[in-house]
Amino acid sequence: MRATAPPNFATAPDRILIIKPSAIGDVVHALPVLNLLRRRWPEAHVSWLITPGCRGLLEGHPQIDELIPFDRNLLGHSWKSFAAASEALRYFRSLRDHKFDLVIDLQGLFRSGLLTWATRAPIRVGSTNAREFGGYFCTHLAPVHTWWQHAIERYLTVAEFLGLGREPVEFVFATDDADRQFVTDLLPKETPFAVLLPATNWKTKQWPVENFAALVEPLRQRFGLESILAGGPDAAALFPSIPGAINLAGKTTLRQLTALLERADLVIANDTGPMHIAAALGRPLVTMFGPTSPIQTGPYGRMDSVVRMDISCSPCFSRECSHRSCLRWLGIEPVLELAAQQLRPAVKRVALPLSQ
Repeated sequence: MRATAPPNFATAPDRILIIKPSAIGDVVHALPVLNLLRRRWPEAHVSWLITPGCRGLLEGHPQIDELIPFDRNLLGHSWKSFAAASEALRYFRSLRDHKFDLVIDLQGLFRSGLLTWATRAPIRVGSTNAREFGGYFCTHLAPVHTWWQHAIERYLTVAEFLGLGREPVEFVFATDDADRQFVTDLLPKETPFAVLLPATNWKTKQWPVENFAALVEPLRQRFGLESILAGGPDAAALFPSIPGAINLAGKTTLRQLTALLERADLVIANDTGPMHIAAALGRPLVTMFGPTSPIQTGPYGRMDSVVRMDISCSPCFSRECSHRSCLRWLGIEPVLELAAQQLRPAVKRVALPLSQ
């Protein structure tokens, strides 16, 4: 699709909606756009359309006035029965009733495009690289021509198209002092620690659990770090396979997990949403990449924290693989070597612990 001219704002938009329903890492990537919106239009009422699984990351966010819940099954089930179709129509009407002046579709899919159109906002902004014909529902399209750049750069192009500029790239989180105190009460007193994030939403992105287990003792012996297992219930299910780690998996909300990552001396993670939180917070980080591309979805501005095998089939972007060689062949020593580099005081990282 072709780019359009940028929208012309005769007056500042009063009601703005960001459509970025999921996933956790994608929501983190969109936070700089929210920050730029707030800098440009501080008096606007800003809403964010979000799935239940990601809502906790934004709940109580100081830059968001309203979270609009979205169940991704809503549209998928709408054709199955009259009741489901009626429910979808009611949801569409509720979006229209918000009377948004500006809607920004950062998801760029058919479903998000349809939701954008349902608002009937006079200015509906998407990008030229929207898939599944999602861009046809927008009134204006920013010139984003390639997926071969980081997601945050693509979103910043949309921000620039809106006249918001591209800088500063800042990540403001919703975490507050109560979340930090909760984490403090869980942690061993005055003990340096590494957070391990072994769970993934794709099995092909999972570095072998036995490798995470093999890190626990070297982290203690070489760096004086205790290992803390973190994440959701899926990570908690891996705890029996990682003896010697302290288990906080499944025991924190997303805001509390952010507070835990703020405190971490080191984070070792697969390509996961919490990894992107750690990267945005500027924590010492090691992240293992296999089927996905760190250029597109790696830790932003932190390529020095990526470890991967340079093999011909990686990245393949596949959720299914018969051998998973890209991660199975990656042993613990490259991870520990990179951890040592990340822990050096001279390493320059993005310093963005900008929770409020």
